[in-house]
Amino acid sequence: MVIATKTNEIAAWSLIVSPWKDEKATMPTMNIIQAVNDALHLEMKRNDKIIVLGEDVGKFGGVFRATSGLSETFGDDRVIDTPLSEEGIIGTAIGMALYGLRPVPEIQFSDFIFPAFDQIVNELAKFRYRSGGQYPCPVVIRTPYGGGIRGGHYHSQSPEALFIHTPGLKVITPSNPVDAKGLLLSAMRQNDPVIFLEPKRIYRASKGDVSKEDYTTPIGKAAIVQEGTDCTLITYGAMVSVALEAAQQTDVSIEVIDLRTLLPFDIETVIASVTKTNRAMVLHEAPKTCGFGAELIASIQERALDQLHAPILRVCGFDTPFPYTLEFEYLPNADRVLSCVHEIMEW
Repeated sequence: MVIATKTNEIAAWSLIVSPWKDEKATMPTMNIIQAVNDALHLEMKRNDKIIVLGEDVGKFGGVFRATSGLSETFGDDRVIDTPLSEEGIIGTAIGMALYGLRPVPEIQFSDFIFPAFDQIVNELAKFRYRSGGQYPCPVVIRTPYGGGIRGGHYHSQSPEALFIHTPGLKVITPSNPVDAKGLLLSAMRQNDPVIFLEPKRIYRASKGDVSKEDYTTPIGKAAIVQEGTDCTLITYGAMVSVALEAAQQTDVSIEVIDLRTLLPFDIETVIASVTKTNRAMVLHEAPKTCGFGAELIASIQERALDQLHAPILRVCGFDTPFPYTLEFEYLPNADRVLSCVHEIMEW
């Protein structure tokens, strides 16, 4: 499958500099799929308790090929092709975790995660709490989310807010291959259940120089991917490239924050930035009403209302089912971002 993208999104994403800048010449260039695959290979070699399971993850290598080569390297006992049953996949993973394994189930598209919703929010998220910490249940659920591939309304949704609203879970979404590898390794090495959302719109479009060595990216720490002085733009996942594209098309100095972890999110970095710029806006492709942007705005206003020179605005998907033919009218773009930037600056 070829991931649909726009040339200007790729160009905008190329502005992000690898944290291993001095080693750039010696490191391979990877996209997000390759970085995820590299992390899985590395951790499965390091820890024989890691088990990968899901639909078509074995010989086929996953619908996006993120698990390619794992079955050949680690065998069918550790890379398990499952029936088409999301509740079965997650229920099995929970049982594995309670018996001491560290399962990494894949849900083929995040839209298909809803049959397993009860298993996730009523069982997986609560085992550590209900057992007084005796059963931490370390399950890392990988799933591609969001639009941008002409998948229609059953292959394009962004359900992050549903899981952010569930105590006991961590929710992570990388925006580039360097973080994809580092965050996935971090997720597989801690004891809380994780929803690891992979932005399929930029699965292949986002590329970077990724170290083949073992490294981790801290959970709960945002990244300032572009510094600015006039307005703070808070975003994550595939929308980071949209934010950077907009920032390059205006004389307004925009500080772009990539949250990376949505729960727990790095409110300290956000507040420090808003205190500096005195203006803020939130960008995500999920629908606006009750989206994660609402929580971000409330958290900022609780802590820094007196620092704001204008209302905090949101650029989001619309409150409709995800469309097919009008996909790129639904998805936020640089023009919509810039319109809100100008509104904030003129307040």
